[in-house]
Amino acid sequence: MKIRLKLTLLFAGLFAAVLLVFSLVIYFSNSNQREEEYFKRLKQLAITKTNLLLEAKVQPAVLQVIYENSLSTLPQEEVAVFDTGFNLLYHDVGKVDKLKETRGMIDSIIALKEIHFYVEDLQAIGFVYSFRGKDYVVTAAAKDDFGLSKLRHLRYNLIIGFAAAILLTLLAGILFSRKALAPVSQMVEKVGEISANRLDLRIDTGDNRDEISELAQTFNQMLDRLESSFDAQKQFVSNISHELRTPLAAIIAELEISAFKGRTVDEYRETIRLILQDAHRLSRLSNDLLDLAKASYDQSGIQFRPVRLDEVLLDARQNILRMNGSYRVDIRFEKEPEEIDGVVIRGNEYLLKVAFINLLENACKFSDDHRCAVGIYFNKTVTLLKFADDGIGIPAGDVGHVFTPFFRGQNKKYAPGNGIGLSLTQKIVTLHKGRISVESRPGEGTVFTVEL
Repeated sequence: MKIRLKLTLLFAGLFAAVLLVFSLVIYFSNSNQREEEYFKRLKQLAITKTNLLLEAKVQPAVLQVIYENSLSTLPQEEVAVFDTGFNLLYHDVGKVDKLKETRGMIDSIIALKEIHFYVEDLQAIGFVYSFRGKDYVVTAAAKDDFGLSKLRHLRYNLIIGFAAAILLTLLAGILFSRKALAPVSQMVEKVGEISANRLDLRIDTGDNRDEISELAQTFNQMLDRLESSFDAQKQFVSNISHELRTPLAAIIAELEISAFKGRTVDEYRETIRLILQDAHRLSRLSNDLLDLAKASYDQSGIQFRPVRLDEVLLDARQNILRMNGSYRVDIRFEKEPEEIDGVVIRGNEYLLKVAFINLLENACKFSDDHRCAVGIYFNKTVTLLKFADDGIGIPAGDVGHVFTPFFRGQNKKYAPGNGIGLSLTQKIVTLHKGRISVESRPGEGTVFTVEL
């Protein structure tokens, strides 16, 4: 069921419920009012006849003649007067008695002073009437044809009005829901035109500040993120292809030359050395890409546990020194690690180790003395790690791009690389709800600051 139909039915249903309650209140209010007024009229009529009988001393036969010839007589009217001993003193219609008063009825009237009841379609009343110190029991019954007819017409009018109102409500609901949901229909039509090749299309948000406009804005923001993600993915694939093509082309060229042209043993050894160097480059690139993919996972898919940053940093230092014996890494603590738990965070040990290795290697690689100085500053709320070198520095125009994947600055001629390390490091730090920043001056060195 479409939302338009749901809204129409819901609106019509709510209106029908309110209108039904309103109609029932009007109908039953009029019904009760008619009933009470007719009981009062019956009592007044019975009192008038009783006064004629008792006070004016009109004979019952004469009173019956007056009743039979009266134009104001109520339909099926019956008035009867009894004394407390159940002796009938007067009755309008002696032959046809619909009330059929009994001794029990008279006793009930005497006990309750006044009762209201129905006999088939007749309204009836019984009450005690006192005259000159003596009590009489008076009963009266009649049918309110006029009042019931008015009530019947009211019922018909309410039913017809209710049906007409519901029909108009349905028509109005259809028109209003169609108008209200027109932006949604336009949005659906526009979204149908958006594809992977047309991510530049956007939904019209209109000038309104309602929920539909907010939905359109949110959808456009999602499209912005998707377009950015697709562009980044295309750029990522393009960069990977470029990075893979160079070492693969070198390997193929060396192998083709070796296959079609004889060489000396030393030349073969040099060829093998070059191929091995390119193979190591490919291996490093594949490992970096794998780590970049791991750091891009959702946090819920990565295991976090308490980790001592100083121990992870020492392990990273061991790996760097093992890979290159000419590198030097100096670590300085503001306090002894055993004295405080400030160096303990919840994190992933493997990813943090990868980040620290990238920063250490980057510092050593671009320094003439291949040395990196690491300072650890910590307290109960934050840990700062500063990776400093006295190397060639980063040109001012490249500082803002050092964390961009596959970006190689002007200093790429000083050392090989694939431009993944720093972007990977930033992803890992961000994954641990931390921040990383860089300060550098050409010829004076670079400092990377990690805050966790």
